[in-house]
Amino acid sequence: MGCCGGGTSVNATMPNVARVGSVQPTRYSHAFFEYIGPTALTVIGRATGKRYRFDRPGARVAVELPDHPSVSGVPQLRQI
Repeated sequence: MGCCGGGTSVNATMPNVARVGSVQPTRYSHAFFEYIGPTALTVIGRATGKRYRFDRPGARVAVELPDHPSVSGVPQLRQI
């Protein structure tokens, strides 16, 4: 009779160990912008045609990534 684990593999004794390559990179679908102007602002994304409404100073809005280039060029908006 053997006394060395009876053929039990290392993974069976350590089920929560992450394997190399099992972590998937995070893919973001939105960028966030904050309005720093004095009133309110509506921006239309050039790529999607979607309207982004910043209803007050300090408002934060999620912008779809295809619209990022056009929205990032708008004065009074900063990416957060």
